[in-house]
Amino acid sequence: MPFAETPSPPYVAVIFTSTRTEGDNGYAAMAQAMEERALDQPGYLGIESARDAGLGITVSYWADEQAAKAWKQVAAHLVAQRRGRSAWYTDYRVRVAVVQRDYGLQG
Repeated sequence: MPFAETPSPPYVAVIFTSTRTEGDNGYAAMAQAMEERALDQPGYLGIESARDAGLGITVSYWADEQAAKAWKQVAAHLVAQRRGRSAWYTDYRVRVAVVQRDYGLQG
């Protein structure tokens, strides 16, 4: 998966760290559907995600705090959140941060 293409800072990063339950239970399909739905949300900039040995980290990037908060309230996302709490995650943490600097090998 390539890195998300983000603009020059500042912008918002929503960091979702989780541990999963056993089995898929529809998780992969919902994750794909949420990623596709996020593409249509105002202020959505991109996503990066990794999972290894049960620990997953997904970072979604948003133009500003209002865009990130609006995504949290999208009806389909609310359904996914409820399902996550009841069936997919043994624990999770959400952190919201403002990106102040953004640099790397390619830029």
